[in-house]
Amino acid sequence: MPFTRIDHVQLAMPTGEEKRARAFYRDLLGMEELPKPAELASRGGCWFRSGAAQIHLGVERDFRPAKKAHPALHCHEYEVLTEKLRASGIELIADDSIPGVARCYIHDPFGNRMELIRS
Repeated sequence: MPFTRIDHVQLAMPTGEEKRARAFYRDLLGMEELPKPAELASRGGCWFRSGAAQIHLGVERDFRPAKKAHPALHCHEYEVLTEKLRASGIELIADDSIPGVARCYIHDPFGNRMELIRS
């Protein structure tokens, strides 16, 4: 078994959109922002963590959102989070294609796809 867990998932974001990233990932999703190492901070972007899950947002000059590839996050309080997202105007796309698994898809402010799964 060469791997024990995923350290982080990298998603791209447009240049100069850190404020919108923080509003979504930190303020809305409730993730903790991690300080970027000084050597990487000048590149822009933001890093976030919730439990063992980390999402790193990196600036991409020719930005295109990830429409198919996506992180899938287990949510301890799935109903609470999905209701909060709905109330904030975030579109949730339910997916019941796996029997017994409650899950949905959302998009971050940049159009990157994310999957939320009830734990």
